[in-house]
Amino acid sequence: MSIAENIQDFQQRLSGTNCQLIAVSKTHPVELIREAYDGGQRAFGENKAQEMMQKQPQLPADVEWHMIGHLQTNKVKYIAPFVHLIQSVDSLRLLQEIDKQAQKHNRVIDCLLQFYIAEEDTKFGLDLEEAKQLISSEAFAALQHVRLCGVMGVATNTDDEQHLQREFSRLKSYFTTIKEQFFPNDSFFKEVSMGMSSDYQLAIAEGSTMIRVGSAIFGNRNYSVAP
Repeated sequence: MSIAENIQDFQQRLSGTNCQLIAVSKTHPVELIREAYDGGQRAFGENKAQEMMQKQPQLPADVEWHMIGHLQTNKVKYIAPFVHLIQSVDSLRLLQEIDKQAQKHNRVIDCLLQFYIAEEDTKFGLDLEEAKQLISSEAFAALQHVRLCGVMGVATNTDDEQHLQREFSRLKSYFTTIKEQFFPNDSFFKEVSMGMSSDYQLAIAEGSTMIRVGSAIFGNRNYSVAP
């Protein structure tokens, strides 16, 4: 199937669910992103700030850009003018830098807290106690140009469905705990970003509101593309 047909197929699968498709366009050229856009897709995920910054001016203004990769503080400035959602916030220091850069552009940038849920050393993220301490801190209370909208996690790369189910369930429980403790009356705190091409159905069953799908839409990634 074409990229546009893949997009439409996913939209049909997600119809009736409370889940949004984020098309992971990292390493893919603008031409392929435009094919997905023409198929009706608007939300795209990138994992490098400079790659996102280079692609953004070449595509329509209503594209919603999601930062889904590890974000260094010195790279925030590249995406602060336009990024729709930063899904990979894993420290107070990063939130403070996002707040600083958002203020320069008179914006409030939506963010998700990234949790460490996988049994792999390569994944970034907070644990529940670290997240609670962050949200409870005076430094967090002082931020005026960021808004926490939910949580994100990257599951272990495994075919073991029970294992994945446990990790997705754990992330949903973290969301519920933080929602009840810190954001009980805030309708904007609602996102649980989990699930990718190979495991999104399990993630949706456990309460995902955003799935991050790349290869099932665009095919295998081209890692030779320069960022």
